[in-house]
Formats: sequence, C-alpha cells, structure tokens
Amino acid sequence: MIEAINISKKFDSIQAVDHISATIKEGNVFGLIGTNGAGKSTFIRMLCGILKPDSGTITIDGLPVFENPAAKKLFFYISDEQYFFNNGTPADLKAFYRTVYPDFDSVRFDDLLKKFDLDSRRKIHTFSKGMKKQLSVLCGICANTKYLFCDETFDGLDPVMRQAIKSIFASEMESRGMTPIIASHNLRELEDICDHVGLLHKGGILLSKDLEDMKLNISKVQCVLKDETDPKAIFDGLSILSVEQRGQLYTITVRASNEDVAERLRYHDPVFFEVLPLSLEEIFISETEVAGYDIKKLIY
Repeated sequence: MIEAINISKKFDSIQAVDHISATIKEGNVFGLIGTNGAGKSTFIRMLCGILKPDSGTITIDGLPVFENPAAKKLFFYISDEQYFFNNGTPADLKAFYRTVYPDFDSVRFDDLLKKFDLDSRRKIHTFSKGMKKQLSVLCGICANTKYLFCDETFDGLDPVMRQAIKSIFASEMESRGMTPIIASHNLRELEDICDHVGLLHKGGILLSKDLEDMKLNISKVQCVLKDETDPKAIFDGLSILSVEQRGQLYTITVRASNEDVAERLRYHDPVFFEVLPLSLEEIFISETEVAGYDIKKLIY
C-alpha cells in the first residue's frame, strides 16, 4: 500500500502540490485525473522519491521512499518526459535495467519487442514518440515490480496500441498482483481500466473515490412514459442531475441507486424503461458539481 499524508511542494512562488493525502491500495488501478499544471507529475515524482516534499510523509509498503533504495525497488516509473541513453538501443536498456531490478524478465522483454515490432538494435532516438512510449511500458512490465507509475503513458499511442497496453496491464494484475498508478489529463483514457480515481486541481485533490462506490449512488435511465406523466414527479425528493428528451424518449440521470430508480419507474407503469451504464465522465460531472466545481472547465 502507498500512503501520502498531507504532502506539499512549492517551487519558488508556485504551490504545485497543496496538502494532499491519498491511499493507494494494492491490486487496484489508481487513476489520477487533472489538467496540465494541476500537479499530477509533481505528485507522482514525490511518490517515486524523485522530489522531496516540503512537508508531509510518503511510504510504500511502510518504507519511506525518498533516498531509500529498498522502497524504490518496489516500483517502476514511466515519466511523461522520457530519458534514454545517448545512442542507446532497447538491448542497452535491457542490460541496464537487469542491474537495477533483480527480477527483470529478459526473455519476456525480447518476446514483447518482437510482438510490438520494435528492433532491439535500433537507436532509440530514431523511434517515434509512440514507439518510445511502448518501449518504456515494456521495460516497466518486464521489471516485474509491485507498483507501476505511469505519467501520461497513453499519450502518443494510437487506439489499438492503447488497448494492447491496457490488456497487458490487466494480465499483469491478474497474474502477479501488479498495481498501476496512472496520471492523465483525459478521462476517456481511464474509462475502462480504473478502480479508484482521484481528481487533482490546482495542487489539491477535489475527490478520491472508488468508482464502484460512486456508481452505486448515481443512475442513468432511458424511458418512454405514458401521456401526461411528468418525469420530475417520478423522482420527487431525489436529486435529478439531468433530463434530456428526444420525442417521447427521456434520458434521465438521478442521484439514487439503480434499484430505487427502477422501483419508482415500475410504480408509474412506463411504456418502456432501461437502466444504462454510466461513463466515468458522467460520474465525475455529478460528483464535482456536488462539490461546487464544473469538471468540464477543469478537465477539457
């Protein structure tokens, strides 16, 4: 488990991270959402022990992370601004990481390079941005660490490659309990992979919740009602987040459980109704509005 307690970081007059506390459980995908400049990279670099917090504490499995080799062997960090050796090749990277991570899987690394069509002897500086990201992810996977920190890892990857990387993450989580921590400015990139999401804005976390817990309290339904039935009357006493109408079809998002919504609709005997799955964007819009923020202005 990773614990950050009341950590802050300031660069001259800029407060990059402002008294953040977060707990990252093992075996979950933790997604950190925020605009550029929200403090995501600074927060992750402090979790990795690259930067020292001005205040607060960070531990990984109970070990303080800053200047602690024992803690740093527990994770692999994929930076948004990647660095590679001058004139280095993937083969050179493999040789280097084998000295840093005792469990680095060289055989699997070579196999994945072939599957991703990356030449082990080609100079990395000739790779495209997407190819460099792929290479970094493969190094992180083959390091066989317990935690994998990813800063804008999917940025620069095409949709097919994004799904391939997500599939590898899922496989690693199932086979050896890897815990990915993924920072992104794009909600949609984390839509189908995260278990827990934190929203970072101006150096502070607006909210940090399990997606399943949030989904239990918000429902979206499509329905066709009988004549003169007011949809707002059906959900009287509940918080209606949105009502859209196209002809006779209503799409309603309400703060309530799926069971409560279905029960109320059945009581009013609609022509048709169906409870729909919620997107991560819809969940966050509702949660941040309750907190007094407009996520559309924060994220997009």
